[in-house]
Amino acid sequence: MKSAEEKNHDCLDISRRSFLKSMAAVGSVAAMSGFAGCAPAANKSDTLSVTAEASNQSDAASVRTSFSRLNPQNYDYCSNTTKLETLFSEVTIGNLTIPNRMVKSAAGSDTAGRGSDSTGEPQPLQNPEELLSYYRNFAKGGIGLIWMEDLAQADMFEHFPRKGYQIVENIPFEEIVSQVHAEGSYIGYQISCMGAVFSGTNLSSAFGASSVAGDLSPQELKDLIADYISAAKRLQGFGFDAVEINAAGNNIGQSFLSRMRNKREDEYGPQSIENRARFLTDIISGIKRECGKDLAVQVLLNGIEENDEHIGNNFLMTTIEENVEIAKLLEKAGADSLHVRIGPMTMHPAQFLGDLYFIGRGIDGTTGYGNQFDFTRHFEGKLAAENSGCGLMLDVAAEFKKAVSIPVGSVTYMDPAHAPDLFENALADDKLDFLLMNRPFTVDPEYVNKLKEGRIDEIAPCTRCIHCYHDKTDDGKKYEHCRVNACTQRAFRADMPEGCDLLPANGSKNVMVIGGGPAGMEAARIAAKRGYSVTLYEKKSSLGGLLEFASVVKGPHENLDALRAYLERQLEVNGVSVVTGQEVDAEFVKSDSPDVVILATGGMRDTLNLAATANTSVLAISDYASEGIGENVTIAGGNAQAVDIALYLQEQGKYVTMVFPEELGRFERGHSDWVKTFIQPMMYARGLRVLPESSIESIGDGTITVKTSKGVDMTIECDTVIEAMDMLPNKDLLDSISGIEAYAVGDCDSPFNIAEAIFAGNKVARNI
Repeated sequence: MKSAEEKNHDCLDISRRSFLKSMAAVGSVAAMSGFAGCAPAANKSDTLSVTAEASNQSDAASVRTSFSRLNPQNYDYCSNTTKLETLFSEVTIGNLTIPNRMVKSAAGSDTAGRGSDSTGEPQPLQNPEELLSYYRNFAKGGIGLIWMEDLAQADMFEHFPRKGYQIVENIPFEEIVSQVHAEGSYIGYQISCMGAVFSGTNLSSAFGASSVAGDLSPQELKDLIADYISAAKRLQGFGFDAVEINAAGNNIGQSFLSRMRNKREDEYGPQSIENRARFLTDIISGIKRECGKDLAVQVLLNGIEENDEHIGNNFLMTTIEENVEIAKLLEKAGADSLHVRIGPMTMHPAQFLGDLYFIGRGIDGTTGYGNQFDFTRHFEGKLAAENSGCGLMLDVAAEFKKAVSIPVGSVTYMDPAHAPDLFENALADDKLDFLLMNRPFTVDPEYVNKLKEGRIDEIAPCTRCIHCYHDKTDDGKKYEHCRVNACTQRAFRADMPEGCDLLPANGSKNVMVIGGGPAGMEAARIAAKRGYSVTLYEKKSSLGGLLEFASVVKGPHENLDALRAYLERQLEVNGVSVVTGQEVDAEFVKSDSPDVVILATGGMRDTLNLAATANTSVLAISDYASEGIGENVTIAGGNAQAVDIALYLQEQGKYVTMVFPEELGRFERGHSDWVKTFIQPMMYARGLRVLPESSIESIGDGTITVKTSKGVDMTIECDTVIEAMDMLPNKDLLDSISGIEAYAVGDCDSPFNIAEAIFAGNKVARNI
């Protein structure tokens, strides 16, 4: 058995040449052991990407795998061999001395509600305590500087109010600042102006619904600069320690810096670097004039840009060389620090979630438009793009660091608990001064304290699923949650009115948890943390449930091995008794006499009940890596797991067709909306065929017949059918238990995804 320290945040250390052979072996074991408890994760010598040399592919299949080798990835980057001395050293920004190099970026403030009613008028916060708790917990967790997102654009700008945001009076600014300060941390506020309405007209540009520099009259420009300065003064009055001017992405400040967006012919036009920077330098110098040196000023700007929609058409994109010269002028104007991030032209989330380019197995570099970056050429070849998106901007930040004397920070999955050596060395080598982080902190607000105390194996890992950012359900409803932290956008609401903190145990109870997947482990963790005596039973020899399957199929990008290791460690830390190799039935429950039973045994798989033929095999989803899978594969199912299998097979050069009874809008349900956005276009570009509202009617010899919604049957080539239909509930055991408080959680109750399984386990354990 590995120690908890050894299991901590393992990254697959892979060789790119042995994948198919090792995966075939894993798949055959998985097929024998059953889907819910798949085989142990592949050996560290196993590989992520396919190469033609490693398989007996046809020449055509070899060509189809070429996209998998365009941006080779190195998964050695997660090593942990050095002390984090630089990470936990001080950094000075203006008059602020930050105790460590980890800074909370400005994101997630709308966790408490930024919305408006149908007329666009702001509505008061439903529960201000949610917002207070959000920032207070970050400070308690050890973050030295916390940036607050621009939540009050409704009236933060006098001349250019923006609908859909809160008004200042709705937000307890002074109390937020006071509570953060009481915990020993600093707090700053990001001032942004994106998609604003100028001159009474909704403006648009090549960047979408956002204003451009040329749309402002001279008086409007003067008023807008004044608004930035007065907003900073107002924020200083609330007690904020710093302001950040957002001049990146779609914000108005970026449009002045951009040769593409800035068409002005006056002194704020694109005719020189000085002119392009003037809008920002006027704001910075004005803030310093009005607020003095006690208010630190940070500028957020695109460090490097690229055209993602029309890939390579980048002449008007701002280069790193231009941005470095702009940065020198910002420093001269009085900026105290810089926040540099990636600048793709049109896909907004990739501007701060650049690791979305690596979200799909075998399609590293996907843009979300059905094409693929070549990171040796695009973005000037400057991105650190070999680590699955981790620390993507480190080398770009280094260019700024060499050019200015003020501190430089950067963003895009900066996660030193995930890759300690990578980030410690980057800081020690003066590539940058601080790391701007968001997702790792929202997953675990105690991140910094745990890391400082050497409890790295107790840090809940971000799995990069992107459920947290503007996600929505199949029917278009808001679904912004965290896969790992069940409290995110649930605490202080109907599902969790008590907030993030757990209520103490309700008396002394023995709790039996049946099933060691994510739902069961989370239920056991929470119940034990509350003070109950908890025993978890798992019929297989190891814990993890479908996490093992997901990790092997998806590859290491989503950190699912780390999630499994974290949940296992939590069982140890909280004193849960774990019994593996034990199947539980009604008689066993009766003999054990628990006070509470939580059933978390996972869902069941349906079958097509169709017989294979000599040239068309029918496989269960657990046989996804069988050696006999042919070139033309049909997957029966359109859920997230079916899509994961499809990507896995496409990486091997297979032609894949997906057939499912639901409408197209429900395709890939279970994945976040942004994962779908980046995965699906590339899958289609690689030849994926999707047949919604359809079913496989019969299997021929090398073909199948599909009944379609078009009113006709189709016969298509097919060597292999993989049954990956939606799971079905599996809670019959509860029906045979009487007289005991009992619950079903996760896929055995309502099959969907990892996020809902963890939430279900958390919620039930909170209410025992």
